[in-house]
Amino acid sequence: MGPLQIKNILQTSPENQSVTVKGWVRTKRESKNAIFIALNDGSTIHNIQAVAEPGQFSAELLSTVTTGSCLKITGQLVESQGSGQAVEVKIDDILVYGTADPESFPLQPKKHSLEFLREIAHLRPRTNTFSAILRIRHALAFAVHQYFNDGGFFYLHTPVITASDAEGAGEMFRVTTLDLNKLPRTEEGAINFKEDFFGREANLTVSGQLEGELGAMALSKIYTFGPTFRAENSNTTRHLAEFWMIEPEMAFFELEDNMNLAEDFVKKVITYALIHCKDDLNFLQNRLAEEDKNKPQNERSIPLLEKLSFVVDNPFERLTYTEAIEILLKSKPHKEKKFQYPVGWGIDLSSEHERYLVEKHFKKPVILTNYPKEIKSFYMKLDEDGKTVRAMDVLFPGIGEIIGGSQREEDYDKLLGRVKEVGIDPENLWWYLETRKFGTAPHSGFGLGFERLVLFVTGMSNIRDVIPFPRYPKSAEF
Repeated sequence: MGPLQIKNILQTSPENQSVTVKGWVRTKRESKNAIFIALNDGSTIHNIQAVAEPGQFSAELLSTVTTGSCLKITGQLVESQGSGQAVEVKIDDILVYGTADPESFPLQPKKHSLEFLREIAHLRPRTNTFSAILRIRHALAFAVHQYFNDGGFFYLHTPVITASDAEGAGEMFRVTTLDLNKLPRTEEGAINFKEDFFGREANLTVSGQLEGELGAMALSKIYTFGPTFRAENSNTTRHLAEFWMIEPEMAFFELEDNMNLAEDFVKKVITYALIHCKDDLNFLQNRLAEEDKNKPQNERSIPLLEKLSFVVDNPFERLTYTEAIEILLKSKPHKEKKFQYPVGWGIDLSSEHERYLVEKHFKKPVILTNYPKEIKSFYMKLDEDGKTVRAMDVLFPGIGEIIGGSQREEDYDKLLGRVKEVGIDPENLWWYLETRKFGTAPHSGFGLGFERLVLFVTGMSNIRDVIPFPRYPKSAEF
């Protein structure tokens, strides 16, 4: 079981009992009457204070107790004499596991910029901000698995290496064992992938959806939760080259069922974080409030807990893409030409359009449905008009689209037609098409980028700060 964690010790009633505390020093300060050491082991946002008397330990030992050093402290758990904590440890013994040279240790007790902390991603989990984010990330991941397990879903592990492009985007990382200095060539001069490890072109997956559909056609309800990759040369605050995707696929679910599941899912998962991550969320809310003090009133963000309650407490507004375009065309920002991007039927809505619908018009989360087929993927079920598909996107405040999904096309001929229409070779998807020939059924699913969810729940502004070791263009350091 290991040593008792600081989280548990802080909740223990002090009766002068002996305790052993292990962790990293956040601060050390000395006065005429006492030496105070703040220790943290990552189990909670809160430190435990350990107190020693002057002269109790040698100057040589105390010189190694600096911010960042790792200690084992044994002592008596007593009621705290100071404010800010209920208990503290009266030190009997200190063992230094590892020192941290104050001259070179970069995490000194002061404010550090997020940009600087990205450069030391191997150490940033020791800060309050990033330890809080990682604990919340864990809680959300646990809640995801719990939700689907309790709902009768089966966890399906889909391939990381694939020969298909589920999104049709073509921005994929190639997987190969070929010697790049001596590439085998065909008679026509093209690279001969028949000599590669898999005997064909292979890439890192952009989605587990297509394989997930295969599982749903046998197990009825499955979900995937795994890494996905996009070789998109993007340096925005919303994009990563490696991220985690949650993708449920459900047989016998139609568009309405899909929307109901998506709404219930995000509400339950966020509620779990609100219940189990109170201290970390309060810390992050206070952090955001401090940042907002330097901003104009109209640029300040909604308090974090209020924003999360906004999603949990409100029924999501549901309307079609066509209805949303009509609202946007009549909107004040459009009439006054304040939107950066134009509005018109057939456009792929930008974040500013999505956020206007959520934050200004409806003042609640929104689910948009029935998008033009030209701006959506080939696998989405065609509506009867032949112009739109049974897509559904969930839009959140401050972030825009957080979930994208659809009812999948179960008709073989219609799906084959769409595959050809978008320029995909049907031979590359023969196995996917065959599910529409052998016992096809209505089915639906959606995808949620996990980091987008963590970004929303933590209130952070850059997606690179909600994954332990971010991957983006020109960065794969850690």
